[in-house]
Amino acid sequence: MIASLGLILLCQLFGEVVVRGVGAPIPGPVVGLIVLLMLLQGRDRFALLRRGPLGDGGVERAAVGMLAHLSLLFVPAGVGVVQYLDLVSSHGVAIFVILALSAIVTLVVTAAAFIITSRLLDRWRGTSS
Repeated sequence: MIASLGLILLCQLFGEVVVRGVGAPIPGPVVGLIVLLMLLQGRDRFALLRRGPLGDGGVERAAVGMLAHLSLLFVPAGVGVVQYLDLVSSHGVAIFVILALSAIVTLVVTAAAFIITSRLLDRWRGTSS
């Protein structure tokens, strides 16, 4: 499990190094996840990659273990809210309105993207709904 966690963190580090070296406007962990995905896809095709942390579902077990403790990642955010409680109390209504509007915009954009993608896929398949 330690080796699998190390591999996940190495992929994230590699992503950070690449993004900062190239100056790409994408988060380093996203690049790291893409590298990890390529490694996992390669593991299914090449026996050489089935050793070590990639073998025997080690990365999957490490990921499940991290997801089981995902709530711990919210502790720093909660501490930040408590630390700036005076700002939250003075701007609470504005924060609530912005959060509500951003949630609504996110839902609308997601629904629109789904509808557009569905229609494009129907056209691509040669059918229409």
